[in-house]
Amino acid sequence: MTETEDRAVPHAEILALYEAVGWSAYTRDPDALFVALEETDLVVLAWEGDLLVGLARVLSDDVHIAYVQDILVHPDHQRKGIGQDLMERVLDRYKHVRQTVLLCDATPELAAFYESVGFGESATVGTGLSAYVRIKGANVV
Repeated sequence: MTETEDRAVPHAEILALYEAVGWSAYTRDPDALFVALEETDLVVLAWEGDLLVGLARVLSDDVHIAYVQDILVHPDHQRKGIGQDLMERVLDRYKHVRQTVLLCDATPELAAFYESVGFGESATVGTGLSAYVRIKGANVV
C-alpha cells in the first residue's frame, strides 16, 4: 500500500470509495463532496496498486484543533491496517496541535478502532469536557 496527499484523483474513484462504505450523505451530492475535499486542509489517500482503498480528511487551524472529518477504508480492504496507517499519518502531521477530535457512528467496532489509535470518548478521558453537536436535519431533544 502507498499513501499520497495528491488530490488529483479522478472524481469517479473518490465517489466509488464513499459509495463502497455506504456514506450516502456524501454521495447524494457529489459536487458538494468534491468541493469539500478541495477545501480540506489535509487529504491522505491510500492506494493498493492503482486502486483507491482508503482516505483520511482533516480540517484544522494547525494550532489548537485538528478535526478528523473522514477516515474510510473500502470494505474489501478493511482489517489490513490501512485505517491505522491513515490515522498515524494524520496524528503525526498534527502532533503539535492541542486537540484532535472526531465524530463517528456509535458502534462497538468504531469505538474499538478509535480507542486502539489513542482516542477516547470526551466524557471518559479525564478532561472534564463534553462534546456537543448540531447536525442539519437531526432532532435535538
